[in-house]
Amino acid sequence: MSGFTGTLNPQQRQAATHIHGPLLILAGAGTGKTRVVTARVAFMINEGIKAEHILAVTFTNKAAAEMRERVKDMCRDGQGKKVIVGTFHAFCAKLLREFAEHVGYKKNFVIYSAAEQVSLIKRVLKGLLIKEETMDPQKALARISKAKNNGEEVGDPTMDLYAAVAEKYANEMRALNVMDFDDLLCLGVKLLEENGVVRATLHQRHRYVTVDEFQDTNSLQMRLLRALVPAPYNVCVVGDDDQSIYGWRGAEITNITEFENFFPNPTVVKLEENYRSTTAILHTANSLIKHNVGRREKQLWSRNANIDPVRLVVVEDDAEEAEMIAKEIEAGFYNNKEPWESYAVLFRTNDQSRILEQAFRAKKITYRVVGARSFFDRREVKDILSYLTILHNPHPQSEFLRSTDACFRPVDMKTAPDGTLFICDMYRGIIQEGNWTKEGSAVRSFTELICKYASSASAQGTDLVTLTEALIKEVEYMEYLQKMAKKPEEYNAWENGLSLFLTQIANFQENNKTEGLGGFIDSVTLNDEREDKDDIEKKKGVCLITLHASKGLEFPIVYLPGIEQGIMPHKRSFEEGRVDEERRLFYVGITRARQKLTMSFVRFRTKWGQKQSSLPSAFLNELDRTHVDEMDYTMHMKETPSQEENTNFFANLKAMMAKE
Repeated sequence: MSGFTGTLNPQQRQAATHIHGPLLILAGAGTGKTRVVTARVAFMINEGIKAEHILAVTFTNKAAAEMRERVKDMCRDGQGKKVIVGTFHAFCAKLLREFAEHVGYKKNFVIYSAAEQVSLIKRVLKGLLIKEETMDPQKALARISKAKNNGEEVGDPTMDLYAAVAEKYANEMRALNVMDFDDLLCLGVKLLEENGVVRATLHQRHRYVTVDEFQDTNSLQMRLLRALVPAPYNVCVVGDDDQSIYGWRGAEITNITEFENFFPNPTVVKLEENYRSTTAILHTANSLIKHNVGRREKQLWSRNANIDPVRLVVVEDDAEEAEMIAKEIEAGFYNNKEPWESYAVLFRTNDQSRILEQAFRAKKITYRVVGARSFFDRREVKDILSYLTILHNPHPQSEFLRSTDACFRPVDMKTAPDGTLFICDMYRGIIQEGNWTKEGSAVRSFTELICKYASSASAQGTDLVTLTEALIKEVEYMEYLQKMAKKPEEYNAWENGLSLFLTQIANFQENNKTEGLGGFIDSVTLNDEREDKDDIEKKKGVCLITLHASKGLEFPIVYLPGIEQGIMPHKRSFEEGRVDEERRLFYVGITRARQKLTMSFVRFRTKWGQKQSSLPSAFLNELDRTHVDEMDYTMHMKETPSQEENTNFFANLKAMMAKE
């Protein structure tokens, strides 16, 4: 037996040494999936299968690079380098580059970026005399993309406007010899399904195929796999239906739950020993996910002897919830010497991050935001913050560009007087006499606006909230947002964002009475990291991350706030029939924790500036409480309640939830 398979547990070894015929590896959270997949590829090579006949497909370039390196290190004589590893899109791009003429393209086709797609669709709309107010370019692209990935026709171009746009867009793409990312999959499938010669060539080339994260595949990717793998179906797929959380973007959970319908008589191996989490965490996760109907049965377990229970905490409101999390993390960092990076706060909706960021900033806790925009990156916040920055300091040109772009009376920068806008005397004498264009008048109007507010902005004791509210009204920013909003919900979200921003200013002013506008801007700037927010490894600090973005990650100590009806499960899931997917998302959140897990919900949550009563999530009623410690934080902060009081509170809570 090879050395690397000898270190695997029995189930892992079975999966790694099964080579021929269809194989489904059900890899539960934290069960060593990547190790098994790479060990299996290395085992195949060491058994005499040529590396160049092995194809491994992943979902991200990062995962592909990691697998490539691991396989290379595990194989002798550099054989691992010959294994073909890549994403679905990379595989199709290479395939189409080789056989482009069979799908009506030249081999030197260009793959358009998302920005280039938007530019092209705008030209298409203009060519069809369609105003962007009538059809949003991003929505048009999203609808075209969905149709491509589902293998559907958009409609009759003579009868349907979207269909006419889709047809012209496709014709333009072909005329330009360019493809978008969806075309790579669509044309790759078309090539393999319709061209027998090409299909036979690929069958000889890729004799053993492995697909990672199989629960995330869509119907188009399954069609590609079926066309690529002939009998006797030497295909291995690895995934976990309990972690299928991307149905909203096309992932088909039936690809894994009904795998037998696609590849007959597969060997199914379950990886259930978890190397990540404690028994308490896994027992709680298992008790939740078993309520999903139609799942492939599996029971995660661990040898981890950690005795810390899972905590379920009720707090008064979202401010107290954020304060509790911040205080506990602060105490853990200073008293227990736990690094900031040990902590993660996983939330369901982007709006939850704002109050958490506020609490962390107040305590000077270093944090990073992953998978969601920082509150201070929101468009409405950045727009108004740019105005305030100019009031404080007239030099930063980028802020001028943003504020003039956001202004209801926009400035054409091509006509602005060169070199005169951002000098120290901007507020006086900047407007040069002469023949002003319409745009020049707009520059003068903008400058007069800045002059009007500059002195009060720099004065000691100015109420910054009043100043900001007056500025918002003067530039007619709310009217501007109403014009920009594609739907009422978008405007409401922006309005709420501004309300939260004003609250943020008020809180700063209350705690920093002498620092003024400059102090507030510094507090934002010094804490606002500008790196790529999707690359978790580039940044340090407590991780604030969406539940969706957390899949595949793990942290020693995890907080799950907002476990309430309407948030988890999200209110849309009831309308869209996705409650089971929300339960899987909650399960993913629970299983990110290695050592400690705290879940919390509030009695009242602030929505649209108003406190509203909130109900605990129905999912909490599904949890086995054997390893769950329940606490009323509000009561605890007033006085230490007895165990009996806690028991009575949660008994009443369960009774209330049972009636819902």
